[in-house]
Amino acid sequence: MNVSYILIGFAGMLGMMLLGMPIAVAMAAVGILGGLIAYGMPFVDSIAPVLWGVHNDNLLTSIPLFILMGELLLRSGIADRMFGALAAWLGRLPGGLLHTNVGCSALFAATSGSSVATAATIGTVALPSLYKRGYSMKLSLGSIAAGGTLGILIPPSVNMIVYGSLTDTSIGKLFIAGIIPGLLLTACFMLFIAGHALITGSAIKEEDVPLAQRLRLLKDLIPPAVVFFIVMGSLYTGLATTTESAALGVVASLFFAWHSRKLNWTLLTHCFVQTAKTSGMILLIISAAFVLNLAISLTGVAEAMTQWVTGFGLSATQMILALIVFYFILGMFMDVLSMMVATIPITFPIVTALGVDPVWFGIFIVLMCELGLITPPVGMNLFVVHGIRPDKGGIRDAMVGAVPYVVIMILFTLLLIVVPGLATWLPGKM
Repeated sequence: MNVSYILIGFAGMLGMMLLGMPIAVAMAAVGILGGLIAYGMPFVDSIAPVLWGVHNDNLLTSIPLFILMGELLLRSGIADRMFGALAAWLGRLPGGLLHTNVGCSALFAATSGSSVATAATIGTVALPSLYKRGYSMKLSLGSIAAGGTLGILIPPSVNMIVYGSLTDTSIGKLFIAGIIPGLLLTACFMLFIAGHALITGSAIKEEDVPLAQRLRLLKDLIPPAVVFFIVMGSLYTGLATTTESAALGVVASLFFAWHSRKLNWTLLTHCFVQTAKTSGMILLIISAAFVLNLAISLTGVAEAMTQWVTGFGLSATQMILALIVFYFILGMFMDVLSMMVATIPITFPIVTALGVDPVWFGIFIVLMCELGLITPPVGMNLFVVHGIRPDKGGIRDAMVGAVPYVVIMILFTLLLIVVPGLATWLPGKM
């Protein structure tokens, strides 16, 4: 197949997305049109059994379960108490409550599969307090937007489930692979905050909280920690599948919502409705992605692109470096999910042909998606934190505040290339 036709089809799909057409519609349109041109009506007949097989996969059941788990913990007020507890411990560091933004984002990410939800939750809790205490809005918005990106790196992660379903990679291994990079990236963000505070001398440092009070507040960190260890522990030890671990997490979240005296029909109705909306959107996109994948596999697009790219003689490292530039530019104009499902069917066969580990590449893709969340003009986390800032300033503050974290993520990705064991060591011990 002529590579120029492939590139035209890919460009057409991206163009439809950029013009505002729903992601699922754009992907399905390109997939169906390409299949019809190549095979005619028999291709349309083959779509139904593929979609039936996709939706019969119980792995996808974990998506609404993980979303519901995060909704229950959010609506039951656990995030508010979690922020107060971490503020007592981290506020004494140079940079004050900015550390709490990142630490709380990391902890909430361990119970939420969404970066946007993490940024919105922590921003709603933190920004009014930061504004009253005189913190710089640029630093505050940047730390929350960047901290929110940890929602798709620290497991559980809906984006990892999407990647795993598209590439037939173990979701459990992807989840476990995200733990060390997630913790290290959190540490890098906090080191930057502390270093900036020490160098400029402009950051606020919170007053010391008595040790007895700090110890009492630790109880507010128990719910997210317990849910995380139930989900990850059952996966790591092999006691449960991804879907089963998600169900265990939901049960634990229901218990903590009940324990906080917030469990009622109103809360459950809101959580279920939000879960249904988000899950419906994600599963519709996955369905369209599999239609596109069917066209790609039957028409030999992946093989043609693989042969074309490998013909340049690039090494695996050079290919990954080229993909960093590709995803960095793409992330400026596309949202995370559309970027993943539109490119993975093309890039995954290429990198695996060059010997790249599928689990490592999954973490790499998630890091690139994190970049897209905080790079303008379509950085979703930037819009989220801007929308909830209390002083109603311009979005430029959020964009400028996120720039140092973009640099940190790119440098961290280069570190991951040099030391791939950061992502592959822990899954290898499962």
